[in-house]
Amino acid sequence: MVALQDLKQISDYEWEIPRTYRQDMRVPVRIFATRRLLEKVMDDNSLEQAVNAATLPGLVGEVLVMPDMHQGYGFPIGGVAATRYPDGVISPGAIGYDINCGVRLLASQISYQDAVDHLSDLASALNHYCPSGVGGKGALRMSEAELDQVCREGSRWALKHSYASEADLRRTEESGRLEGADPDKVSKRAKERGRPQLGTLGAGNHFIEVDVVDHIFDPQAAQVMGLAEGNLVLQIHCGSRGFGHQICTDYVEEFQDAVRRYNIHLPDRELVCAPLSSKEGQSYLAAMRCAANYAFANRQVLAFYARKAFEEVFAGKLHNWQLSQVYDIAHNMGKIETHVIAGKEVKVCVHRKGATRAFGPGAPGLPPEYQVIGQPVLVPGSMGTASWVLVGTEASMQRTFGSTCHGAGRVMSRHKAKREVRGETLRKELESDGIHIRAGSMAGLAEEAPVAYKDVDAVVETVAGAQIARKVARLRPVVVVKG
Repeated sequence: MVALQDLKQISDYEWEIPRTYRQDMRVPVRIFATRRLLEKVMDDNSLEQAVNAATLPGLVGEVLVMPDMHQGYGFPIGGVAATRYPDGVISPGAIGYDINCGVRLLASQISYQDAVDHLSDLASALNHYCPSGVGGKGALRMSEAELDQVCREGSRWALKHSYASEADLRRTEESGRLEGADPDKVSKRAKERGRPQLGTLGAGNHFIEVDVVDHIFDPQAAQVMGLAEGNLVLQIHCGSRGFGHQICTDYVEEFQDAVRRYNIHLPDRELVCAPLSSKEGQSYLAAMRCAANYAFANRQVLAFYARKAFEEVFAGKLHNWQLSQVYDIAHNMGKIETHVIAGKEVKVCVHRKGATRAFGPGAPGLPPEYQVIGQPVLVPGSMGTASWVLVGTEASMQRTFGSTCHGAGRVMSRHKAKREVRGETLRKELESDGIHIRAGSMAGLAEEAPVAYKDVDAVVETVAGAQIARKVARLRPVVVVKG
């Protein structure tokens, strides 16, 4: 186990595990955290997993760990690693099972004061229109051929079927579509799981949340995004559902043989990988892009139905009740990007697992309105705590492959949370604080109790202090819908 004394402190917000810590490390590990946040993860294996990740072939720069880190499958959640393209490797465990799990934020001109008497109805309407739960099925019924179209087109499919606007796509990472997706690289079982689930929320830490803009830190950036203090916003947090989970499962199994074929030696079999240039690596990349496009379309369909809920509750009662998209961002993804490393532009595959892309001002691919301020970064908290809107910085481009944190990060397992928290008691506590709760089960609610997570404000203070993101706005929850 990595101990605190093994770390070299760089600043109040940065630490390093040097390459000399273990003989098989190819690069150092750079950790963004305060001492207090670090102490909270010393009981799990997240730092040991980061050291293991530093042994992957073809790594460039450093393995990075964000302040919301916690133990994951093979690779720490909150981890970032870049491998040289095309002769490095790609690792499904370093991207995650819920491929393109991400967050979408929509802004409104509805003030909390005007909406407060309607929030219970809004919670019920969102719960009605946006199906949730393990294995939950949506209103859409697709053939396999239609699912293949979703895999190839992502949010562009949603646009063609009137679930999206061009403005929505413009304010979505990669415009809601990764090129190079190939449905032929996806198993029959994955397609069976994915077909009925488009437009569904799922369970676990996934949610739909209505928040109030509690405080503005950067008025210029907030204005560009359409955020105003005291107004309602909507967050949607979900991913590729059983479809992406099955794709990851399939390729983790297939790569167990690939590491032997390519003579790759790993300290943890959960880090299985394949060369990006190999048949196996290219097949996984094509399948992963299918799941990513599915997730973009999934959040877009959920946004469409969330807008219906707002219309049902507010149309005829309030003016300007419509929702405009701020941004949609992924935090479980493998992306081929070009970054400056040691003064040279290098093409790499950036693995972000529980870490958010945070491109700075002027970065290619951002819509014109965000070229000046930088890319919006969405950092949800846990139920009952704040969420944050940040922007990427020039420093994040130089030091973290344009990446930052993705949320609060767990400090308590789901099993422990269920043992220690009573869902019904938690619900009453949250509702006494003015938060309207709709949940599929009390056990599921208990799993996601605020006590099970780090302090999201401390996480955000860390990335802001390290200058790998900049604060724009703090959000306060008033409606939470969970599976």
